[in-house]
Amino acid sequence: MTSQPWPTRKPTALIVLADGTVIEGFGAGATGATQAEVCFNTAITGYQEILTDPSYAGQIVAFTFPHVGNIGTNDEDIETLNIGATARVAGAVFRADITHPSNWRSMRHFNEWLVSRGIIAVTGVDTRALTALIREKGLANAVIAHDPSGDFDVPALAALAAEWPGLEGADLAKDVTSGQSSSWDETPWVWGEGYGERSEENYHVVAVDYGIKRNILRLLAGLGARLTILPATATAADILAHQPDGVFLSNGPGDPAATGGAYAIEAIQGVLATDIPVFGICLGHQMLALALGAKTMKMHQGHHGANHPVKDHTTGKVEIVSMNHGFAVDASTLPDNVEETHVSLFDGSNCGLRVRGKPVFSVQHHPEASPGPQDSHYLFRRFANLMRERKGLEALAER
Repeated sequence: MTSQPWPTRKPTALIVLADGTVIEGFGAGATGATQAEVCFNTAITGYQEILTDPSYAGQIVAFTFPHVGNIGTNDEDIETLNIGATARVAGAVFRADITHPSNWRSMRHFNEWLVSRGIIAVTGVDTRALTALIREKGLANAVIAHDPSGDFDVPALAALAAEWPGLEGADLAKDVTSGQSSSWDETPWVWGEGYGERSEENYHVVAVDYGIKRNILRLLAGLGARLTILPATATAADILAHQPDGVFLSNGPGDPAATGGAYAIEAIQGVLATDIPVFGICLGHQMLALALGAKTMKMHQGHHGANHPVKDHTTGKVEIVSMNHGFAVDASTLPDNVEETHVSLFDGSNCGLRVRGKPVFSVQHHPEASPGPQDSHYLFRRFANLMRERKGLEALAER
């Protein structure tokens, strides 16, 4: 007589890659199946912020940190501005099972939260092996599926994965952006107090929402900015009609060339024809580069995590930053009037630029996040100082 050394469970979730690779696991969150691109994220905290970041629309996030969900969820750590967006993160992959929450801020079990947001998840996966596969072969198109019965038509799922066109050429900003203009007054979170409310108005910023994160808006409001948020498809005339002191170009999902070519480049070029300060982050950085005449490219594995070293050539300092992008600006195509300001110390890829002689700059990483913990917050003060200079106000200390 033989016996199993441990009880076995029937797989109730699968990840099926476009090349036919099948990864078995156990379902969590929503049920069903969806096509997406698989990437890996190396952050050890912030899973709720990651899974509500609109920039992850059309992607399945595999977390390299093994224990995800054990601090539960709350109503404060959500980054999505447009809760009703039609596009969002497609799925999540974890090494360990989701445990009961153990944190004083927790308001809801992580699994219940995943169900409520329609996110399919798979647990029990060797995420180190999946990460190694992506690093070797590149970002993979796939289908993630969860069926409590464990009955799957694997050939059909493999066909769905193979036929999905991927993120190249995909304009997803239009699917995550705000549907109409709005304002914002909430300021950054303070221990023991929570979020505050803007009490002064030093300048007016128009933020173009390609999938903007809430903490970006909080940091701008915390510096005394009155914020008007406009949809991704806003024209230059729409933006300039608000008579802003500065224009912010937000993060977002998808292919920058697709979104830029459809509507964003023309709008950005219209703003660049003025002397209004411009600050871009992530997708906003990429589309600013396109508007200036540079090109973007799809990355082999992308940058996703909260431990990325980036050097700011304007200060000589190295920052630990948060990143989330599968496309990058090709630095070799930057025109002569554009200076590369930041580079990744992982692979040398472009992470920032500024226009010589104009109050225009952008970065690839997410300075509103707190991995360093606040290494890059100075960029918001840099933007504020460009607006203050234009208005004749005294400059803020960047640090």
